[in-house]
Amino acid sequence: MTLIKSISGIRGTIGGNIGDNLTPIDAVKFAAAYGTFIINANKEKENIKIIIGRDARISGKMINSLVANTLIGLGINVVDLGLSTTPTVEVAVPMEKADGGIILTASHNPKQWNALKLLNEKGEFIDGEDGAEVLKLAESNDLQFAEVDNLGVYKKKKNYIKKHIKEVLKLDLVDRKAIKKAKFKVVVDGVNSTGGIAVPMLLKELGVKCIELYCEPNGEFPHNPEPLKEHLTDISKLVVKKKADFGIVVDPDVDRLALVSEDGSMFGEEYTLVACADYVLGKLGGGNTVSNLSSSRALRDVTEKHGGTYTASAVGEVNVVKKMKETNTVIGGEGNGGIIYPASHYGRDSLVGIALFLSHLANKKISCKELRDSYPSYFMSKNKIQLTPQINVDDILSKMAAKYENEEVNTIDGVKIDLENEWVHLRKSNTEPIIRIYTESLSEESAFELANRFIKEIEEIIA
Repeated sequence: MTLIKSISGIRGTIGGNIGDNLTPIDAVKFAAAYGTFIINANKEKENIKIIIGRDARISGKMINSLVANTLIGLGINVVDLGLSTTPTVEVAVPMEKADGGIILTASHNPKQWNALKLLNEKGEFIDGEDGAEVLKLAESNDLQFAEVDNLGVYKKKKNYIKKHIKEVLKLDLVDRKAIKKAKFKVVVDGVNSTGGIAVPMLLKELGVKCIELYCEPNGEFPHNPEPLKEHLTDISKLVVKKKADFGIVVDPDVDRLALVSEDGSMFGEEYTLVACADYVLGKLGGGNTVSNLSSSRALRDVTEKHGGTYTASAVGEVNVVKKMKETNTVIGGEGNGGIIYPASHYGRDSLVGIALFLSHLANKKISCKELRDSYPSYFMSKNKIQLTPQINVDDILSKMAAKYENEEVNTIDGVKIDLENEWVHLRKSNTEPIIRIYTESLSEESAFELANRFIKEIEEIIA
């Protein structure tokens, strides 16, 4: 059982001991710290407002109640969206002119997990400096609660997913006419969370026939909720059986989007962003893109094809967003199926991704598999090397960077080494003595071989 505290929030397994797991005490303590941080940042303001929303996991109601009432106890007004999605809460914060937001979701983690993800007044994840201040407040217990006449007010707002979808449909590059004309038939795996509400609702508005699979938002995940190939055998079979045009898979909080081609093969999470970027760049006549260092080179290839500039950021959504703003990016995201489209908002949004992908496919007038085959094919391998606690990981990474100084080396987040037809990214874990090794090459075999080569080179340094 685990409790992980980081600058982006608190995440852990339900039950167990205080401080070791996400217990009610930990949820209250951390919500109070965040609420206090928001109060301190808005000292001149009388009525502070925070938006909260949750995915459908079983512990959601309990955590929701604890967080809402803690904020009320601080004198903060709470707008509760109830069952929602991460991007819906992100959109709601500026729409409601709120001072922050908390998303109650453990994203792709299994059902025993939950988390508090923290937003600023723009509906974007708080940065490292602010996150560190929240953690400091949580440890200090320097928290001042309101007297009885100054308690916050609780308000529940329904139908915010519908509002979010309306905003998606307003986007200039969402081609509703072409999508409707294409008469798509799509299978949706909502992993029995809020994607089962939001995705069918969006597809109905776009005139797409939707076949629902695991779309009952009861929090009983029918498979591991991370949208990886090995977890998606049911939708893969159903897409073929129903002769659907493709399949859509989202994680429990709907910020990661995976696609299944009409033959049941995986479109590939890395290529969700590639396809959406191809569409946006094509319509705009070019533009800049950003993804993190561990994402596929295919995005760079597509960006350069359209005459744009690709930039890599450190891993983490807040780092991607920061780099997108610096480079005036038209679309970006992460290779895990996270689409960030600034014309909508600066957050990973599967609903925006679905609308852009459908527009792209409808305009191309080709099958999902044909679209996937039109992109450069790269294959990734993800590995790790376990180290003893006394080993200096930073020293190892520095030596690897020096060894490959004649190649294209990026050290903003670990060490990324770009070779002619492949790359390797070495990152240290913040919680355990591990170096994570991500590789990409022109075949699965060569990606695996590249990883093994670097594992051996690291072992030689350690020896």
